[in-house]
Amino acid sequence: MTTVTYDGVITPGRPHKKLVKGGKRFVGRNSAGRITVRHKGGGHKRSFRDVDFTYNKRDIPARVEAIHYDPNRTGFLALVCYRDGERRYVLAPGTMKIGDQFIVSGTADIKTGNRTVLSRIPVGTFVYNVELKPNGGARIARSAGVYAEVIANDEGYAQIRMPSGEVRKILNTCFASIGAVSNEEYQNMVIGKAGRSRWMGIRPTVRGSAMNPVDHPYGGGEGRQGRGRKRAVSLWGKPTGKGQKTRRPKKYSNVFIVSRRPVGKKKKD
Repeated sequence: MTTVTYDGVITPGRPHKKLVKGGKRFVGRNSAGRITVRHKGGGHKRSFRDVDFTYNKRDIPARVEAIHYDPNRTGFLALVCYRDGERRYVLAPGTMKIGDQFIVSGTADIKTGNRTVLSRIPVGTFVYNVELKPNGGARIARSAGVYAEVIANDEGYAQIRMPSGEVRKILNTCFASIGAVSNEEYQNMVIGKAGRSRWMGIRPTVRGSAMNPVDHPYGGGEGRQGRGRKRAVSLWGKPTGKGQKTRRPKKYSNVFIVSRRPVGKKKKD
């Protein structure tokens, strides 16, 4: 079992009270109380941080006052104070520390933490908190240690290489933050035991081959059996994993995808 080192990164003390609230976690259930996402439930009680993903305070410099942990996401949060006195939580980039300043502006300098339009960001720059629609709020590259890369800018669109490897066109009037999300060590964390998963609110996953035929397409058979079919499927018989495409053929955003993400096992040359 391994953990992420917080010493020297996280600011000691409690989170900013005005930006913290309680709430109920829905643990995979919809409004009717039925489970729509399996394997969720239990776990330690969490409070919710009000994180600013809209970045609607433009052309007002902000200074970082603290770096805080958020139990509801993998990246760290920065408590920032704008020059007009308002405090907000924003997703912190990897190199941001107390005392650093940033600005959200259409003419901001290209430096870590600043946020500006994609049309001004040079090719090869790493970005995070990328918008999909102008003024739609940050949607892309928000997990610990990840980033997207600007690889082209032409005809009103920026071409972005996603963390998954997909290359996608986004309107170059959308905003993006410069840098990569903090807590890059998260990917090296080993949960180590079942109990730790339960603390995190992750319930056990039963293998399909351990079930009965009535419960799963892989179920049944004497002793240990393989799945007994050519393609991997989910509990409901839908294709899943192992490089199979599950995206709808007529999805509205297909026209914006330049190159699909690589799937399946890499073939040896």
